[in-house]
Amino acid sequence: MNPSLKDRILRKIESLPDDRGYQVLDYVEFLESKYAERQAPPANVFTRFAEGVEDTMRAGRVSTTAIAQTMDLMNKAMGVLNGVSAAGKSVASDLMTTASQITTNPLAKPNATAPAAAAPASASPPAPAPGAPTDAGAPSDRPSQP
Repeated sequence: MNPSLKDRILRKIESLPDDRGYQVLDYVEFLESKYAERQAPPANVFTRFAEGVEDTMRAGRVSTTAIAQTMDLMNKAMGVLNGVSAAGKSVASDLMTTASQITTNPLAKPNATAPAAAAPASASPPAPAPGAPTDAGAPSDRPSQP
């Protein structure tokens, strides 16, 4: 659909009350099922869920005001969930990038954003240099030299 036609239709629809808007939606869905030349892009999970709730409320003869308020709340919740989803994808992408860097060059220094590797638990402290002073009053492992 060309942009000017789409804008004109939107301007006309915006002046209608919600109950007439739902009639327009029903008619558009009918036209889509009958004459669509291509499939509409698939909606994401959150959008499909919200549309299902909306259709169920319409079938139950719930007032258009209640439907509008419910859908407004659901749209806000979907915005939050989409943000959480995007953050999760970003973290997963960062983890995959770090993992691929480690596997391709295991001796490379970790980058500044990656946490430093912890020392192994079995590592013992380094031995003092010969003749170096030890802790006061603590016996030395090494025999004293004359």
